[in-house]
Amino acid sequence: MLSEMDDTAQGGKAYGLLKSQQEEKLVSINEAFLSDPQYAEEEDLSSKLEMFKKKYMEFDLNDKGEIDLMGLKRMLEKLGLSKTHLELKKMMSEVVGGTSKDTISYNNFLNMMLGKRNAILKLILMFEGMGKEQEHKDVAPPCRKTFSDLP
Repeated sequence: MLSEMDDTAQGGKAYGLLKSQQEEKLVSINEAFLSDPQYAEEEDLSSKLEMFKKKYMEFDLNDKGEIDLMGLKRMLEKLGLSKTHLELKKMMSEVVGGTSKDTISYNNFLNMMLGKRNAILKLILMFEGMGKEQEHKDVAPPCRKTFSDLP
């Protein structure tokens, strides 16, 4: 019984270690983008990269530093946009440049978000925040109705 509990604790520690190693890797990729002259004109680059890193880590479900098809599916479902398998594959190939890869690397993700091309996924992620702002406008409860208000 004690060894089972020990294994569980080790699993949690191993997962935490994996996530921190993954974050370090993404931070080093962010630093490379910060020093890249191609992105020197980009406004608020460091804060954008930090935001992209958090978003990427949230949906990296295979914990290998890449977003796979299920991670992409979950990301879009969380935004209220469920897609078919074929649509997901099309989005995936649009981000990775038409190759037949089944995962989006962090470099691909950053190139999509910072690049000039308007991939479908980029547009969805960019307008995600705008949609949330509009949703929360009517937070007051509806007006109370009486029987005389009925037709």
